[in-house]
Amino acid sequence: MLNKNQQKLIKLSNGIEMPQIGFGVWKIPFNQTAKVVTDAIKNHYRLIDTAKQYGNEEQVGQGIKDSGIERKQLFLTTKIFNGDQGNFDQLRNAFNEQLRKLGTDHVDLLLLHWPVFNKYIESWRALEAIYNDGQARAIGVCNFDVNHLQNLMDHANIMPMVNQIEFNPRIHQPDTVAFCQDNHIQLEAWSPLGNGQLLNSPVIGKIAKEHGKSPAQVILRWELQQGFIVIPKSIHEERMRENRDVYDFELDADEMEAIAMLDEEKHSIWYDKYKWSGNPNGRDDYIAKPGEF
Repeated sequence: MLNKNQQKLIKLSNGIEMPQIGFGVWKIPFNQTAKVVTDAIKNHYRLIDTAKQYGNEEQVGQGIKDSGIERKQLFLTTKIFNGDQGNFDQLRNAFNEQLRKLGTDHVDLLLLHWPVFNKYIESWRALEAIYNDGQARAIGVCNFDVNHLQNLMDHANIMPMVNQIEFNPRIHQPDTVAFCQDNHIQLEAWSPLGNGQLLNSPVIGKIAKEHGKSPAQVILRWELQQGFIVIPKSIHEERMRENRDVYDFELDADEMEAIAMLDEEKHSIWYDKYKWSGNPNGRDDYIAKPGEF
C-alpha cells in the first residue's frame, strides 16, 4: 500500500496521469486562499482544483507561486464560467484571462462547469481548440448527465476525458456513473464529504472506529475504491494530511455496501435552480450566489 506522502495516479483516456486525491478551493475565504493552497502543496497535494466561478483563481496562482514547487509538478484544474459559454471567441478570450490570473500558460485539466442549454456544444468546440493548441493537457465537463454526455459526444471530435459530478454516500448518480465507465470518461467527485453532513453518521462512525480512521477518511476511501478522483477541502493542515492518509487500509465488501445504503439521491440544496436539473422554472444560465454553493 502507498504511504501517506505518496499518491495514486489515474491515467486519463488520452494517456496523461492525474492524481487521485486533489485539493478543492471552493468557498475558501479570499484572504486565506493563497496561504491555504501553499499549505496544501506543502502537504503533498499536487492536484489543485479551482474555477472562475469561485472568484479565487488569482489567489490560487499566488499560492502556487509562493509554494516554490515547479509548475510541471502540479496538476491544475479550472473551469469555464457559465457566462462565458456559447461564443467561441468570447470563451477563448475569457480563458486566456483565467490563465493570466493563474500565472500559467496552460492548465492540466479544463472543464465546462455546467451544461448550459444551447451553448455547451459550441463551448466544447472552443475547448477542443484550446486542447489542440496545448493550453490544456486534458478537457472534460462537470455536472453532465447521460443525455448531456451523449449529445456532446454525438457532436464532438475529442471525447471528454473527465466528468466531475456531485458524488458521496448520499448521492450516487448511478446512470451517469455507469455511462462514464462504459465510455472511458474518468469520474471525479466534488463535495466528496457531502458538505460534512455524513461525518456524524453512525454507520460510518462504526466503520471508522474499526479501522482506527476518521469518518472523513472512510468516506474518501469508499470513493477511491470505486475509482473516483476526489477533491476534498480544508483550511486546516492537520485535516489536509488526514484526507490524504487513506491508502493504508481497505474497506471490505460489506463495509462498502453499508455505506452505499446511505444513498438518498439527494443533490445540494441549490442544484434544483437549474433548468437541466428538471425544474421547469429554472434558468439555463443560473449562477449560484455566495452562500448557495
